[in-house]
Amino acid sequence: MTITTSGSIAGKKVVKTIGLVKGNTIRARHLGRDLLAFLKLLVGGEIEDYTKMMAESREQALDRMSEEAKQQGANAVIDVRFSTSYLMSSAAEILAYGTAVVVE
Repeated sequence: MTITTSGSIAGKKVVKTIGLVKGNTIRARHLGRDLLAFLKLLVGGEIEDYTKMMAESREQALDRMSEEAKQQGANAVIDVRFSTSYLMSSAAEILAYGTAVVVE
């Protein structure tokens, strides 16, 4: 499955537009990690645990979007975007969405 943020794929022709596909995940922060993150705020630098959690969340959202596209008969997703929203102070949603298409 080809996934791209652009509206086209070089060397490929979109022969069918299937429509919107999406995948999401909601992740909660861990209290122990919050304490370590707070300490990191005091001294500065990257909060590696959160960086890893967000990267894993993006991958899971992409995987779910890709699976939805496959189920609808697509072999590519174009115009892919991410959205993040906070549901509460300790939980966030990562949403990946794009246009499922068939290319040849």
